[in-house]
Amino acid sequence: MTVQQGINRRLVLTGLIIGMFFSALEQTVVGTAMPTIIAELNGFSIFAWVTTAYLITSTSVTPIVGKLSDLYGRRLLYLIGVIIFIIGSGLCATATSMEQLVLYRGLQGIGGGMIMPLSQTIIGDIFTAEQRAKWQGVFGALFGLSSVIGPFIGGFIVDTISWHWIFLINVPFGLLSALLLFVGLKYENIGRSKEKVSIDYLGIMTLIPALVLLLLGLNFGGDKFDWVSGTSFLLFGGSLLLLLVFGFIEKKAKEPILDLSLFKNRVFATTNALGFLLGLGMFGAIMFVPMFMQGILGVTPTQAGSTMTPMMIALITASVIGGRLLLKLKYRTVLTMGMVITLVGFFLMSTMGPSSKVFTAYLFMIVMGFGMGLVMPTLMIAVQNEFPKSKLGAVTSASTFFRSIGGTIGITVLNAVMNQSLQGNMKEVTEQQQNPAAGQILAILSEKTDALFGLLVTPSLLQAPKEIGSIVIASIETAWSDSFTTVFLTGLVFISIGVGVALSVGNGKIKRDKELKAEQEEAEGTKLNPAYSE
Repeated sequence: MTVQQGINRRLVLTGLIIGMFFSALEQTVVGTAMPTIIAELNGFSIFAWVTTAYLITSTSVTPIVGKLSDLYGRRLLYLIGVIIFIIGSGLCATATSMEQLVLYRGLQGIGGGMIMPLSQTIIGDIFTAEQRAKWQGVFGALFGLSSVIGPFIGGFIVDTISWHWIFLINVPFGLLSALLLFVGLKYENIGRSKEKVSIDYLGIMTLIPALVLLLLGLNFGGDKFDWVSGTSFLLFGGSLLLLLVFGFIEKKAKEPILDLSLFKNRVFATTNALGFLLGLGMFGAIMFVPMFMQGILGVTPTQAGSTMTPMMIALITASVIGGRLLLKLKYRTVLTMGMVITLVGFFLMSTMGPSSKVFTAYLFMIVMGFGMGLVMPTLMIAVQNEFPKSKLGAVTSASTFFRSIGGTIGITVLNAVMNQSLQGNMKEVTEQQQNPAAGQILAILSEKTDALFGLLVTPSLLQAPKEIGSIVIASIETAWSDSFTTVFLTGLVFISIGVGVALSVGNGKIKRDKELKAEQEEAEGTKLNPAYSE
């Protein structure tokens, strides 16, 4: 075992891998079980809150826990996060109503939101910059792996045991992760402030409600209420006001939750902007891929559930390769390379249509996933390498936070783009339709775009003669496919801007351990012999 400065790296790594894997897994495994949960708990009207509650609490706590770990140390905050996650998971398994499940998922999200950034922060603490490149790539791959196998694990557990165990499974592994970290970091004092701790309570009390209002508005705008409505203005206006107050507070705070002066650092500013843009394009666009594969290319629902597997495998592979490339190339080179490959992937996906082959779609997704895999771990490694360990918690959490917010906004924006484009395309195919009967049906459906995907998946739902029905379905396919193209072209704009941001990161690169040792020896030699510096 490797024991250095009171840290057992083998135990710590094992604990972090277990904790991060199951925290990431929880974001994907629940979706598979939702039909069964809805049927048992009779909560269809609020089932979306099962995901939304977790998203809101995990996102809101991320920037706060990073700063607190700089003040109190990583070990304490990580253990608290795991305990909250375990309690939340256990309670979710006992839920007897959808309202209870939503509440417990919110609690679980607080723990998950603490575990994810702190895992990456601890990696930054216990390894040198050269070693980080290797391990951050592995952790990026781990996150991708959880996305690949999450739906399969969820489906297997629901089919063979019960939905309760998708939550209960976290309890033993969470306890094991906590135990390994408790022992492995037994004497750990990393990140703990040596001065008297000053907590930015006002910052916390303004940031959390600001993020909650923003996320509520983004998740339910255009669905539960119109974008232009009193509710919308109240949510977004309240969020904006609180964010402005938060910014003012942070300028005055002794230990700000989000130190705005960090943005003066070029690498911090550009990598967070890049993470935001990547999240904006990636999470927003890829949610439509399984729908396209099932509705347009005709794959089965089971196949649609594993549609993202090729992309995630490419992402995992590229994450590991990207970590290695960083030992030889500048951040800017790897980030630009990754964003350009992602750009090509988005463009290729925008060319898909009803005549495309499933195999072709998989190839295009592999290209897109490989590009993303090069970018994601590089962003974290670059920002961690720019700051001392006393600020590592804050900068690591900020990086995670901006990517998460970008994904949330991206889902909302591109969903709105999809709906708007679909309405326009349906009107267009209706006007171009030469068959009067088919035209009448399309005219009715153009006002009910929510029903279009259901008709694509199950054409028999359309009560019309076979000949007319085939014309209508073909027209809907054309409209839906063109809208899918518009979504990816919109995502392409975000990624294109990201390429420009990647080029502006600067000339920074990882210093190898031998380079750092040589610099340290030279500095010590200069200090011992003042004449040497003259």
